[in-house]
Amino acid sequence: MIRKWLLRGAGALLVSVLVLFIALATWEPFFAERGKAPDEQRQYRAEIVRSEYGVPHIYGETDADVAFGVAIAQSEDDFFTLQDVIAMSRGRYGAIAGEDGAAVDFVYHLLDARGTAERHYDSLPDDTRALLEAYAAGLNQYAREHPEELKLANLFPVNGRDIAAGFALRQPFFFGLNNVIQPLVAGDPLRREFGPDIPGFPRDANGDVIGPDFDGEPADSATYTPFGKDAALNGSNAWAVSPDKSGGPTTLISNSHQPLTGGVAWYEMTVESGEGWHFTGANFPGSPYPFLGHNRHLGWTNTVNRPDMVDVYRLEMDDSGTRYMLDGEWRELESKTVTLPVKLGPITLPIRRTVYRSVHGPVIINDNGAFAIRYGGIDRIEQLDAYYRLNKATNLEEWQAQLARMAIPSTNFIYADEAGNIAYVYNAAIPDRPEDVKANWRGILDGSRSDLIWQGTVDYAEIPKLINPSSGWLYNSNNEPYTAAGAADDIDRDSVSPILGVELKQTNRSRRAWKLLSEAEVLDRANLRRIKYDTAYEREGYVAELWDALKALEVEGDLAEARQLLLNWDFTADSIGAGDSLALLMIKDFMSAEYQNKDYPDVEAHLRDKVDHLMTHFGRIDPPMSELLRLRQGDVDLPLDGGSDTLRASTTWRVDDDGRLRLVHGDSFIQWVEWPRDGGRVRSQSIQPFGAAITRPDSPHHTDQMQLFVDHQLKPVHFWREDAIANASRRYEVESN
Repeated sequence: MIRKWLLRGAGALLVSVLVLFIALATWEPFFAERGKAPDEQRQYRAEIVRSEYGVPHIYGETDADVAFGVAIAQSEDDFFTLQDVIAMSRGRYGAIAGEDGAAVDFVYHLLDARGTAERHYDSLPDDTRALLEAYAAGLNQYAREHPEELKLANLFPVNGRDIAAGFALRQPFFFGLNNVIQPLVAGDPLRREFGPDIPGFPRDANGDVIGPDFDGEPADSATYTPFGKDAALNGSNAWAVSPDKSGGPTTLISNSHQPLTGGVAWYEMTVESGEGWHFTGANFPGSPYPFLGHNRHLGWTNTVNRPDMVDVYRLEMDDSGTRYMLDGEWRELESKTVTLPVKLGPITLPIRRTVYRSVHGPVIINDNGAFAIRYGGIDRIEQLDAYYRLNKATNLEEWQAQLARMAIPSTNFIYADEAGNIAYVYNAAIPDRPEDVKANWRGILDGSRSDLIWQGTVDYAEIPKLINPSSGWLYNSNNEPYTAAGAADDIDRDSVSPILGVELKQTNRSRRAWKLLSEAEVLDRANLRRIKYDTAYEREGYVAELWDALKALEVEGDLAEARQLLLNWDFTADSIGAGDSLALLMIKDFMSAEYQNKDYPDVEAHLRDKVDHLMTHFGRIDPPMSELLRLRQGDVDLPLDGGSDTLRASTTWRVDDDGRLRLVHGDSFIQWVEWPRDGGRVRSQSIQPFGAAITRPDSPHHTDQMQLFVDHQLKPVHFWREDAIANASRRYEVESN
């Protein structure tokens, strides 16, 4: 009898466990709000012409037709990543990526990305909304026709508001918003200058808050970025050269450094419509148009800049913790409880969290108090329209008019056009902080004062810019805007208000570019190519500090041998010198520490670690760098050159099981554009590290650009329709159904 009762109880327990398991494995798609298709069911038709490298050239009668075709082409090549981006825009990424995805979902709710899109979507121009809806329709169609590829149930359909929410979520991370959110969530000190007293934060013997000064640089790894940790060290190079300086064409070189895969990996395309939209370049998954490239008249490229775009306010809370003081009155703190899906193996856990908001912006409460954040571009989505208009600009005046809207929150722009104009704009929607109010804008602000809650952005006239310098060249390599065109033309620091928070920092790439461009009498193709693929380090900044420390280091045995190898190094990461591999390993972490305002590693311990790595995997401390640094995708495994902060950039890598360094972030999409001096048609070349079909191992275009990339070669861009057709590997039509 007792045995039967025990068995019955065990059976009931097993059933309960099974029911719980099924519930945790299936709740998320049904709990999540089901997506909606675009309100207007239109018919779309586009032609996709694939080049010999699989790059799509998308044609349509209308711009919306083209946007539909862009979505189909992107899905054919990288639906895997597109689903991640859509999940982020719906607050469901944790159901795909587990804890890391849930962190993104928390920020999605914290920033109210969905609310921002909903509030402002209808105010976008009709043609911009039509573009976004058409793009959503293309994603929906591909999802319907390929259910076997879906990662998450009920993720589709989507509409234009979903695309807009994705932009609202991701854009602030380009100027380092994660580097404020992350320490606040953790209760750690911000890496900023601190003015007011802040109880609870760690302090040194002098009573000062511990943490290096903040000068606009990113402060930590990208734990909360929607892009993944490989995106923490964004970098890029950009050049524009006038015809007088080149001795021939006006030249624009785009050399963005992004992760090679994932949500901010470049996707190359050409678009052309019967309504005059004709542009070639690249975008990120989740966008209906390119973010950089060129049309027949003009082009531009971008590099990440890092102005002080974020202000933090300490709120005075009442005893209940539900109200905050503002101008002598208590106000209710807005709160909302959200459910974050966290995938753990076969189940998805529902984790409840509360997000808060004050009139300042999002609020984070930790053991040190309540802190509100306000950032440039907050509660705005006009960038969705501005990028589209930039694609269709025909001259410098029209192009500048779009930037003057201050709708694109950040990134430097380097520009060139058919008329021979070149321009550099330190674009940033910098907060319009009142200069007549006494406050430490680089510290923690008093949240009880409404006069510190700025509205809007500074005027376009206030941000640094250079147009047609006498030197005939412009560049940016993630450096301060005060070195851009040579000694005779560079912007005077004193001409820019310090309240703008413009960064004051150089990179090795900037030092090399400024030096090489200044020394060149002519910047023709040969000289520009030499500069672009330069692998040298200047012995300045963190490089000088590292080598000074090595010179002073007293060690014996194998460390003494390694030290001498580095002291004899030629400071070029060209895979020729005996010390290249060891130097590559040593420099990377010092560059990262300098870039993120962290303390440098202990030199002796760091040297020991790198020597041990080389001895373990190569049996020597001086293997050829080409054996250490690799470009790997599928079955293709190729040697690379370039360092973490050289103009030929191999910025970040992952250490594989065999000890080789697999490049994950560095030189990515490169485009070389020329407008002939005689007024002929624009021509361009480009390259990607892998291939157009980035997540399709079975495609011939999964790895077909790798050898060219390694060999410093470019492939033709078939901008003109007749060229695209003449070089087509495949040509087909897609239409909505």
